[in-house]
Amino acid sequence: MPAQPTGEPAPRDGSLPAPALTGLGSRPFGVYVHVPFCATRCGYCDFNTYTADELGSSAGFGSWLDGLRAELELGARVLSAGPEPVPEAATVFVGGGTPSLLGADRLAEVLDAISVTFGLAADAEITTEANPESTSPEFFAGIREAGFTRVSLGMQSAAAHVLRVLERRHTPGRPGAAVAEAKAAGFEHVNLDLIYGTPGETDDDLRASLDAVLAAGVDHVSAYSLIVEDGTAMARKVRRGELPMPDEDVLADRYEIIDSTLAEAGLGWYEVSNWARDDRARCRHNLGYWQGGDWWGAGPGAHSHVGGVRWWNVKHPARYAALLAEGASPAAARELLDTEDRRVERIMLELRVADGLPVDALDEPGLQAAERAAADGLLDPARLSAGRCVLTARGRLLADGVVADLLA
Repeated sequence: MPAQPTGEPAPRDGSLPAPALTGLGSRPFGVYVHVPFCATRCGYCDFNTYTADELGSSAGFGSWLDGLRAELELGARVLSAGPEPVPEAATVFVGGGTPSLLGADRLAEVLDAISVTFGLAADAEITTEANPESTSPEFFAGIREAGFTRVSLGMQSAAAHVLRVLERRHTPGRPGAAVAEAKAAGFEHVNLDLIYGTPGETDDDLRASLDAVLAAGVDHVSAYSLIVEDGTAMARKVRRGELPMPDEDVLADRYEIIDSTLAEAGLGWYEVSNWARDDRARCRHNLGYWQGGDWWGAGPGAHSHVGGVRWWNVKHPARYAALLAEGASPAAARELLDTEDRRVERIMLELRVADGLPVDALDEPGLQAAERAAADGLLDPARLSAGRCVLTARGRLLADGVVADLLA
């Protein structure tokens, strides 16, 4: 697992500086819930997750849920100290880990705890991640009845040998079956996650995965290139020469296959790694991250942001639960973003979305860099003339470099 960032000590009571609470509710507000439990650890994963064997008797579903309720109550108290009313959650995203391991009844309890503390907007988007092998028709029916409006399923690939390399447990056909079960339960919005560039994957493997995605009839697709993270089982295999590192040129070719295939099927990109059938299918919660919103991240290792203050919780579930049982905030540390920090983050994040970045976010050297990027085919010249920096298809392949040039 990656080390947490460094920062200043977080107050034991979780309080935020007064300026951070000013304007609360004028920005998108969401709640993220981190579920740290997994049945097994996939070889490529470096998320803050734990199997039952790793946790032993130190933590479980019950202590996690008790801690979560306490943190949500803390969050409502902290935000109520500002001049504006605590906003209702416009979006909720339950991620992990494997939230579907909790089962429908516990996920309903999670949603009820958010409703009691922060409240839920009438049109709230409420998403949970799920692994196909830990779902069923009864699971989907239960979470739909509880109020969830959106499901994100981890598919990764339709090729059995690719799933083996990734150490995923589901069979190739299970994600499509899970989508059908979710839709039968009344879910209009279903996402499938893909990972491309796994060692041994071919172009034909990727095309078969895309065919399976389209056959499932989802309205949203997320596709991420494989990153070999330090400390993972996959990284150790690469270091020993058992697996090759993903090739950057191959990753670029695979991205182009994904983008063109999805576009032809009527799913348009709205963020570098995300495609949706229409505006209603876009993930509003993630758009809140990319467009400077506020969110309270609850759970072990979860990150939060409110009004230019970012903080992150302790990672281990047992420590998380113990702090909250003592009446203390589970925050490990925090950082206060100054004006320049926030400008830099705005450029890094907003440039990734299809709506682009207003040119008034750039300084003079950044404006000149934008003109050069447009001349090089990385930014749309017409959109730039109209006052927005919008990546072209080629620019999306080189998005990190474009950002670096705009900030140089």
